[in-house]
Amino acid sequence: MVPVDLPADLAASKAAARSALLTARRERTIDQLADASRRIVVHLSDLVRTTRPAVIAAYEPFGTEPGVHLDGSLPGRLAAVPGAPRVLLPVLMSDNDLDWRDWNDPGDRLGPMAIAEAELIVVPAVAVDRTGVRLGRGGGSYDRALARVPAGTPVIALLHDGELVHRLAAQPHDRRVTAVVTPLGGMIPLPR
Repeated sequence: MVPVDLPADLAASKAAARSALLTARRERTIDQLADASRRIVVHLSDLVRTTRPAVIAAYEPFGTEPGVHLDGSLPGRLAAVPGAPRVLLPVLMSDNDLDWRDWNDPGDRLGPMAIAEAELIVVPAVAVDRTGVRLGRGGGSYDRALARVPAGTPVIALLHDGELVHRLAAQPHDRRVTAVVTPLGGMIPLPR
């Protein structure tokens, strides 16, 4: 869904990029997706072991997203890293904003501000450009949620190889990521 204030040419640019990238994802084999997911989890687990965040905001991948074809789930793998970080998962609300719940206690909702507790945030993306502009699914959920995150908090997008691109269309409300993780490139920091 495109926000109503999005200029038509910008909306068309984002939609075309999203469509092409999602088509390329669907053309990957299950073995390619599984291999990419395993590599990404190794890189991400190394980051968590090194930085030791007490709270991670993550997500449950679906479809062809990086991290979907794993033995176990991405949040479960993050929660199992030595030091046992607390893992928060998003819950989509009716207005497309994100509430949060604890991975280990899925019954209680923590509220939209819970993301501000995270010391590391792992977000889905269809693509990210070299300046940190993130292309998502088009609902604006993560832009709203990331607006609640304290400055300096690492925000990492998980991508397949080839999805870190030179330039994406952006608007002032688009929240940037600080790094991406790709299967072959590993952790790639981006300019703030």
